[in-house]
Amino acid sequence: MKVSMSALCGRSWRLIATARLVRIALMALFVNFVSIPAMAASVEMLMTSGCSCCHAWARHLRAAGHTVTAKNLSMGQLMRAKLDAGIPAMSTACHTARLDQYVIEGHVPVREIRRLLVERPDAIGLVVPRMPIGSPGMEAGNQRDAYDVMLIKRDGTMEIFERYPASQD
Repeated sequence: MKVSMSALCGRSWRLIATARLVRIALMALFVNFVSIPAMAASVEMLMTSGCSCCHAWARHLRAAGHTVTAKNLSMGQLMRAKLDAGIPAMSTACHTARLDQYVIEGHVPVREIRRLLVERPDAIGLVVPRMPIGSPGMEAGNQRDAYDVMLIKRDGTMEIFERYPASQD
């Protein structure tokens, strides 16, 4: 049986392509399943005492496997901590968290925090300005305001990291 060189090359190419696809699939499984528990890092949350939406956001993080330590500060101390961390004054919310090398400001969904930890951009962190209804910790039934999760870059500029549309109710 005589096999042509082109047929052999075609089979080799298909084998290499299949091996690459398997390797990509395994990497995706690793990122999505194996590393998520490893990303369940400890979170330090700075807030003012008695803020129920801050406690509700912390419950979201705990449900995702994070250990959350809340530290109550006066409003002046909290604002100073936000500004010192690089959060623009116009983008502040009710709580500020520190996770790994990043700052998380406001009601940022766990999904975007995980994405931040996987992608590891050279950034200060993520912010959801103000307190949009329907964001984690600000639930109000099926109602949800449109909001953006913003990435704060090291140079102070911001870009949209993820968009959340308003509910259609």
